[in-house]
Amino acid sequence: MRTKSVKKNKINVITLGCSKNIYDSEVLMGQLKASGKEVVHEEEGNIVVINTCGFIDNAKEESVTTILEQIKKKEAGEVDKVYVTGCLSERYKPDLEKEIPQVDQYFGTTDLPQLLKVLKADYRHELVGERILTNPKHYAYFKIAEGCDRPCSFCAIPLMRGTHKSVPIEALVQRAKILAKEGVKELILIAQDLTYYGLDLYKKRRLADLLKELVSIEGIEWIRLHYAFPTGFPEEVLEVMREEEKICNYLDIPLQHIADPILKSMRRGTTQAKTTALLHKFRERVSGIVLRTSLIVGYPGETEADFEILKNWVKSMRFERLGCFTYSHEENTHAYHLKDDVPLEIKQKRSNEIMEIQAQISWEHNQSLIGQVYRCLIDRKEGNHYIGRTFMDSPDVDNEVLIDAAQFYLKLGDFTEVKITAATDFDLIGIPLNQ
Repeated sequence: MRTKSVKKNKINVITLGCSKNIYDSEVLMGQLKASGKEVVHEEEGNIVVINTCGFIDNAKEESVTTILEQIKKKEAGEVDKVYVTGCLSERYKPDLEKEIPQVDQYFGTTDLPQLLKVLKADYRHELVGERILTNPKHYAYFKIAEGCDRPCSFCAIPLMRGTHKSVPIEALVQRAKILAKEGVKELILIAQDLTYYGLDLYKKRRLADLLKELVSIEGIEWIRLHYAFPTGFPEEVLEVMREEEKICNYLDIPLQHIADPILKSMRRGTTQAKTTALLHKFRERVSGIVLRTSLIVGYPGETEADFEILKNWVKSMRFERLGCFTYSHEENTHAYHLKDDVPLEIKQKRSNEIMEIQAQISWEHNQSLIGQVYRCLIDRKEGNHYIGRTFMDSPDVDNEVLIDAAQFYLKLGDFTEVKITAATDFDLIGIPLNQ
């Protein structure tokens, strides 16, 4: 029997995928709140908006599963309306409308005004950076550009997000000041490609100029860089990083592979020699820099020899942070014309091998930190521990610092000096000083 929902006109936003989607959901929620709507994030509401991911197979499966779960709730009377937005909807809207017609309406990545209209909310152009943060209030993902102009063969992001569009420096500074007033202490700069920032607006790369503006904002204490592209990296960024204490000596630079034949097929515009030289330059110019990268294994045509080159390179480069993914054969990408000829079990085996190497590197690195004192940002309390992060760690993807909550009292969102007393493969254990 159908039971009518009692949670009238409460909008529940569900976010899937990457930090860019988190940002987009927070902007959507800010707009809804400004129109007087009751809005929650991944709680309960009779109106559901699912912000989907369509990047690779696993992400697409999760998005479809989430849509079907909400449709079941709608059919059971627990939910009145289900709307779908984001990358999956942008990329596959006609197919989704045919396969899952129970969804009330589908929207693409640039359809925010239309989505708000359907939700009976006004699109407020005057809102400058107002968002409802969905993560702990002391850090925020800070999108400085949308879309991507890179021609990478495996990537569907330009299909879903369009070409690169930088946000003007003045607008970003204004948004950052608002976040600082709300208590944000750490800005995590995100884009499909940080290093391209400014080329479309100013005809030159201006990431370094943006950083110089952001470090002057009172209340912002950490600035972290995510998703830098290796080709055309603006080296003046290294100078700013070295000179400005607020900029974490941390760089997320997805490299994808290192064997020259694969890099060429991937259309990455670089070589093993150039990439290795660039990474050496990072480490020479910024003492103690922590490098995070991501790799793809099982790309079409990847031979055992190519994989051995990748493995040996990972061993020699000793990245402090590394993630590995299996290749996903995506429609309408350049690589889709290639034969997806590496069996799934081989892809997974190669991924596991890389992560086993990285686990050992990470363990050795963490052991070297024992006895050192680091400034940690305390994110949350979980069970019997406070969970913090050093400058070396980004939320959700990197190491965490565990502090005994039974023995010490810490305030969430505060910076605390912590002495590292023990370490595992991917976590540190410490005690706060000055207690």
